[in-house]
Amino acid sequence: MKIAVIGAGAIGGLVAGYLKDKGEDVYLVGRPDTVRAIAGHGLKISGVRGDIKVQIDAHEMLVSKPELAILATKTQDIESVFKGNLAFLKDSLIITTQNGVRADDIVGRFVPKENIISSIVMFGATYVEPGKIIHNFEGTWILGKIFGPWIDDREAGVSMVLDKAFQTVLSEDIRGMKYLKVFVNANNCIPAILGMSMQEAFFDRQMSRISIAIWREGFNIVSKLGIKLTSLPGFPLERMAGLLSMPADKAAGVFSGVMSQLSKDPVYGSVLQSIKRGRNSEIDYLNGEFVSLAEKKGLSAPLNKKLVEMVHEVEANGLFFSKEELLDSVKGLVN
Repeated sequence: MKIAVIGAGAIGGLVAGYLKDKGEDVYLVGRPDTVRAIAGHGLKISGVRGDIKVQIDAHEMLVSKPELAILATKTQDIESVFKGNLAFLKDSLIITTQNGVRADDIVGRFVPKENIISSIVMFGATYVEPGKIIHNFEGTWILGKIFGPWIDDREAGVSMVLDKAFQTVLSEDIRGMKYLKVFVNANNCIPAILGMSMQEAFFDRQMSRISIAIWREGFNIVSKLGIKLTSLPGFPLERMAGLLSMPADKAAGVFSGVMSQLSKDPVYGSVLQSIKRGRNSEIDYLNGEFVSLAEKKGLSAPLNKKLVEMVHEVEANGLFFSKEELLDSVKGLVN
């Protein structure tokens, strides 16, 4: 299967590197600095599986029609990818990997919806510099269809190929899983606001208490809207529900204990990684999703709205907030 991985950040680089290392016919599409680095020194991956260096073709744009295109850009970049490469992609199977719930609908404006495979990435990676990726922790790769059932032999072949890099799981309700993944990713805003690793930020129980409040506000909104949440491998819905049923201080302590032991290497989260690279983050599709859902139904999400505003302020001026400034900004919004 001829594969193109579009987006050479943490997830795109990791996926492309592991598939190439397993002998798959894959090339990578990335920004000029990453393409130059990989051409000169190969793609270097370190972390939970040890160190490898992969020789892989990398280009600034698509150069041939792939049978499978793995879309590993941020959601806000999807439209430009298709406008610039539609001739190469209109007949390909497309896998979306983006956080949030909007990527499949955007892709569906450009290609037949039956060609779209939705996915959720449960493994973690960090972009260090062009051509260097850290694989922080293992996890499954969940595949499903937003538009119609899983019926095509090509789709079964995709699962078999991707299984060479990560354990794949087929889901019959990937939309419900994607909404739950929004909750998992919504806490990325706090390390991004502070400029800290996940472990450093959430070792502080006050920061973990903000995270629990993010979940409470989001859960209240999706419940009122009747949005179904579906358990993820490694993150059952009952776990979040259990934390939300606890007193805030106790829940924050449990959350802090889990997050501060997330990986032996620092984990910065997707939002902060984008900021560190000088890119706009996906915050509008994470915490901003709660805000958008609330506003459409005449509800409010004041905590998530404030956190989105703070992330955008960091993006604009490059200055991080202190913990004291963060606590002061959300005073009265965290129960």
